[in-house]
Amino acid sequence: MSGAPGAVQAPGRAQSSVETPTPTSTPAQVRPRAGRRRIGPGGWLAAYLLAVVAITCAHALPVLALLALAAVAAAGPDRGRLLRRTLWTVLAFNLSVSAGLVLVSAWQVRPWAEALVLINLRVLLLVFLGHWFVARVNLLQALARWPTLALVATVATGQAAVFARTLRDFRLAFRSRNPVPARPADQARHAAAQVMHLLDKATAAATESAQAMRSRGCFDD
Repeated sequence: MSGAPGAVQAPGRAQSSVETPTPTSTPAQVRPRAGRRRIGPGGWLAAYLLAVVAITCAHALPVLALLALAAVAAAGPDRGRLLRRTLWTVLAFNLSVSAGLVLVSAWQVRPWAEALVLINLRVLLLVFLGHWFVARVNLLQALARWPTLALVATVATGQAAVFARTLRDFRLAFRSRNPVPARPADQARHAAAQVMHLLDKATAAATESAQAMRSRGCFDD
C-alpha cells in the first residue's frame, strides 16, 4: 500500500509533492525618461528682465506689435484678466502723456501719430509683462539668491499691502455711507481725503525711518 511506511513508490511518479516554480521571463526594466527641467523663479526673472531690455530697445512699430501679439497669445486663459488690469493701470498715465505729446507736436508742427502709437504700445506691453510675471512667479523666491534684494522686496510688498488695505477700507466706508450712487463732487472729496491720508501716512513713516537712522549715526559726518 502506498500509505505503508517504507513502501517504494512506483517509477514515474513525482518524488515530492512540492512543485518547483518554473522560471518566467521578466521583461527588461525600462528606465523612466527624464522629465524636462522646469524653469525656476530665478530663470523667469532673468527672462523677464531680458524681455524688458528687448522691448525698450525696439523702436520699430511692427516689431513691437508682433511682440505684443506673442505675449498676449502666450498668456493663456488669463490674457483677458491681464489685459483689463493693464488697461486700468496705465489709463490715466497714458492719457496724460498722450495729450502732452499731441499738444507739443502740434505746437512744433511735427507728425505725432506714429510716435503716439509706439509709446502707448511699448508701455502697454511692459505693464502687461509685469502683471503676467507677478501673477506667475513668486518674486521673493526669484530673489532668494540675493538677500538684500529679497529684503527690499519684502518691505515693499508689505507696504503695498498696507496701502491696499487702507484704500479698501476707505472704499467700503464710503460705500456704506452712500446707499445711493454718490455725486461726482462727493467722489472727488472722498478721493482727496484718501490722498491726504496716504500722504500723511507716508510722511510719518519717512520721519520714523529718518529718526531711526539718525539715532544709529547714519547722518553723522
